[in-house]
Formats: sequence, C-alpha cells, structure tokens
Amino acid sequence: MATEASVILLEFNELCPSLMEQFMAAGELPAFKRLFNESLVYVTEAAEKSPNLDPWIQWVTVHTGLNYSDHGIQQLDEGHRLKKDRLWDIVSAAGKPVWVCGSMSVDYKKPISGCVIPDPWATHVAPHPQELATFFNFVQRNVLEYTNEKMPLTMSDYAAFLYFLLTHGLTVSTGIAVIEQLISERRNGDRWKRATLLDKMQTDVFAHVYKKLKPAFSTFFLNSTAHFQHFYWRNMEPDKFQVQPSAADNAKYGGAILYGYREMDKIVGRFIDLAGSNATLILSTAISQQACTVYEEDGGRLLYRPREFEQVLRLAGVKEPYTVAPVMAHQFHVFFQTEEQAKEAEPQMCSLRLDGKQVLEVTRKGNQIYSGSQIYFDVPKDAKLETSGSPQAVPFDEVFYRIEGMKSGMHHADGIFWVRNPKREHKVNAEKVALDSVAPTILDILKLAQPSQMGGTSLLKPQVADKQAIPV
Repeated sequence: MATEASVILLEFNELCPSLMEQFMAAGELPAFKRLFNESLVYVTEAAEKSPNLDPWIQWVTVHTGLNYSDHGIQQLDEGHRLKKDRLWDIVSAAGKPVWVCGSMSVDYKKPISGCVIPDPWATHVAPHPQELATFFNFVQRNVLEYTNEKMPLTMSDYAAFLYFLLTHGLTVSTGIAVIEQLISERRNGDRWKRATLLDKMQTDVFAHVYKKLKPAFSTFFLNSTAHFQHFYWRNMEPDKFQVQPSAADNAKYGGAILYGYREMDKIVGRFIDLAGSNATLILSTAISQQACTVYEEDGGRLLYRPREFEQVLRLAGVKEPYTVAPVMAHQFHVFFQTEEQAKEAEPQMCSLRLDGKQVLEVTRKGNQIYSGSQIYFDVPKDAKLETSGSPQAVPFDEVFYRIEGMKSGMHHADGIFWVRNPKREHKVNAEKVALDSVAPTILDILKLAQPSQMGGTSLLKPQVADKQAIPV
C-alpha cells in the first residue's frame, strides 16, 4: 500500500544562498550539506524589488502562489486582510491535517483540521487550538520586546510557559542550552544569542505536536539568523563598509552570523530525523540578504525605538482609546476604534520634531496607523524632542532608546528552495525560478489540484524539470 504524501516546509527566513555555499564548503554545516546533497536544489527569485522586498510580503507569495501585485499585503500584522486560500487551507479542505508553526503573515479558514501558531507579530490571528496560546503569547512578547531590556513578563508568565514546555516536548538538550545561555549572559553579556533559545523551544514543541498530529502539511518558521544578518554583517565583512566597527565589536559579533547558521544546522539535523523515510522535507527562505552599504555616506543607519509607545503618543497629544502593536525593531501599529480617530491622530503624530525634522513615519490605512522612528543618525545626548502635546521640550533619550548595532544587512530577491523527496534525488537547477512556483510545487507533491488563483507552475512538471535542472 502506497504511503500518503506529506510535506514539512522549513521556513528559515532570509538565509543566503552565497553564505550557505561558503559555510558548507568550509565544513561548518554538516546537516545543511546533507540536505543539499539529497535535494532538488533551486534558487528562487521574488518578483518585487525594494521597497516591496520584505519577508512579510514574500512569505504570502510562498503560501498563496500570489505575487504582491495580487495579494496586496504590504506590512507586518496585515496577513488577516487577505482572504485567499493559503496552502494549509487547501490541504485542510481536502480533509488532511495541517500544522502551521510560526509562519509569517498568516491567516486561516475555520474550521481548520490541525494546529496553527501565527507569527509573533500577528495581533489579529489567534492560535488554534487555544492550548497553544500560552506558547504563542510568551514568544510574541519576547520577540516584540527583544531589544528592550525591561521584558514585560511576570514570574507567573514564566511559570506557565515552563509548564507548557514540560508538557509539550521540552528536551534535555534545550534545558541545558537555557542554563548555559543564562550563565553566558552573566559572564560575557551574550544576550544577543538568546533568540536561538526560542528556536530550540519551538523545535521541541513542533516535534511534539507533529508526532501526535501526523500532519500531511506542516510549516516551521524561524527568524533569528535573519536578525543577526541585519545587524552583524558589518562585523562579518568589515572591509565592505566605510563605517568601521570597533575591534571590540568585531571580536564579539564577527562570528554572529555563522553562529546563527550553525544553530539552525542543528535544527535541520533534527528535522531530517523527524521526516523519516516518507515525508518530503523542504527548505525555503523566501528571500535572502546582502551587505547593506547604501547608508555609508551618511555615517550608517542607526535605529531608535520608543521606550514606551503610549508615552510617545501622549506627547504627541493623541487621545485614547487606541491599542498599540509593536512590529520589528523600531516600528509599530496604532489601532483606533474609528477612522475619524485615526485621521485626528495622524497630524498629531507627524508633529513630533527633533531639530525641525519629523521624528515619526506615519502611514494611515482606515482606522490604523503604521509608524516608527525615522531618525537614523547618532542623536546628541542633549537633544530635545519638540511636541504639540507638551508645552516643554522633552529629552529625546527619555522617550527613545537606540537599538544596539547598526543596520548592516539588506534584503535580496534570491532565496533558497531545496526539495528533499523520499527518493533523495539530487539535481541543481541551472537558472533561477519564480517565487510564485513554490506553492504549486508543494501542491504537486501532495497530489492536490492547483487553484486558479495561482499563476505559477510546479517545478516538478517534466517540461520544467527537464529544461532547467541538471544533475550534479
């Protein structure tokens, strides 16, 4: 009796084909190397260019087969706005279980057969079933406040999270890694490595649910190494940059990106074991990164984040009620009850000034405002923030804090796409393929019909494979 097809989609955000090749050649990534040697290997190319080359845009393309011109999702925390079927909706509608673990810009149609944990930036999509909310909420607050040393978590939050992990697959190796990290932070100040702990915990939870649910289609999203690339590329390849990091920073962060790849390599090894002999294991990165040198003439690009979002809005004179949802780094959403309230707040937020320069980026859509600091230079200690909501100028550093590091990596349209099927066929594609071909390819593997919304073509169709893939 033939085994029913199943797919595990590893979504390792923004890993780079060039760095992967370099690190594998150096013998640093044995599990990635094995996956490469047992896979159909492609480099995908996103249809969009900057400023629409963001992962929250491109992962929607991976999940729906729609390019940005068709799906229209432009910012984080907007995935719920798109009502088109994602891959998991199609699989679930076919009566097969799914397991969506952390995927970016998600939504899902109810009832869904399986489990869903949205990405940490999602404030409009709830996890399913409800028992996964403890994990989701804890991870969300850690990710959204990653740059803030005052983490908004209580001892009861930690206790509930620990209990969840103990009952949902926590491994001894992850527990040891947590202890080692805490010791390292006290001794060496290596707090930047903490993001990889959540990766390990999420792997434990994924494996626990996967073994119980036995899904036909599952996704597993990680972002830690993308973060390292954005902030530490300058330390990895300082010769590419005019603004040179200090020797101390190079010593501390020069190996940060390689560290991220190594940690993900360990996770890949676990997934190879988890996939066994029957599941198709796919690695996708949607897009990748490259050295960000476009701001060097201006002294590099620094980022500032509000210490408290509500404080910034009060200073601007914005009236409640509203809710704030942090996004990546320095950005945030403000949600109002009505569009009229948002219209009133828009000019108030624009009124914040630093030496005459508008401090906040302000983009309104209906009753929602997308914002964030657009101050990217080194702000003097005595700088004052001028506001319409306060009669006196306020010290800038009482309202904003500078995020550690300087922007050093930027997005690139190329992405990794490796398909390890049960036959372990290895071919390397000679040419780049369209990112919108990923969804049709996955449906092809699962033997499900491609819906009319998808304009791309499966890479496994004979005419495509014969033309573009060459054996190695």
